Amino acid sequence: MAAYRLFGRPGWGSAIVEAQLSALGLPFDYEEVPDLFASEEGRRSLARHNPLAQVPTLQLPDGTLMTESAAITLHLADATGRDDFVPPAAHPARPQFLRWLVFLVANVYPTFTYADDPQRFVRDEGAAKEFGATVDDYRGRLWRIVEEAAAAPWFLGERFSALDLYVATMTHWRPGRRWFDENTPRLAAIARRAGADARLLAAWKHNFPRDFG
Repeated sequence: MAAYRLFGRPGWGSAIVEAQLSALGLPFDYEEVPDLFASEEGRRSLARHNPLAQVPTLQLPDGTLMTESAAITLHLADATGRDDFVPPAAHPARPQFLRWLVFLVANVYPTFTYADDPQRFVRDEGAAKEFGATVDDYRGRLWRIVEEAAAAPWFLGERFSALDLYVATMTHWRPGRRWFDENTPRLAAIARRAGADARLLAAWKHNFPRDFG
């Protein structure tokens, strides 16, 4: 079987796709990109494959390029015919899966795009700092909305899905695990359960070695 090629960086959003490729047993080559905030050369190089110079960027075995983690998640389920991470079309949890998958990538995820380096969008240093803090506060509000929707033991209840991968990955980012423990305990519990999933351990160790070393 021809291999996938994943452009990623440990600890970044590519972890969500890496975990799926590993758990599904799909052969893939991992091409680590430099810190895209700090390396102009890295951005130029990745832009040849993804004009936004973002990860994850995935090259399929036939050479086709895919971006956007949600699109990749849905494609991998279709390509493999497996429902490990995506409830099938007739599953009663499918509508909520799609709703919250899009909510995470359309609402929560962009807050990192804007607040990780706010001076890309607001040139004045003081205004950029205030903008970044405002976006961080808004992210907290969004996470509380997600918390209200989360079930147990997984986001969809008994049905494990890619939503749990997103939660497990994104709770490593700002504002950090302690904030989630204190403010969104259901999401924190989901992240811990996903962190203990043997199918995902190799990906977690690669992306978050301080927590899974």
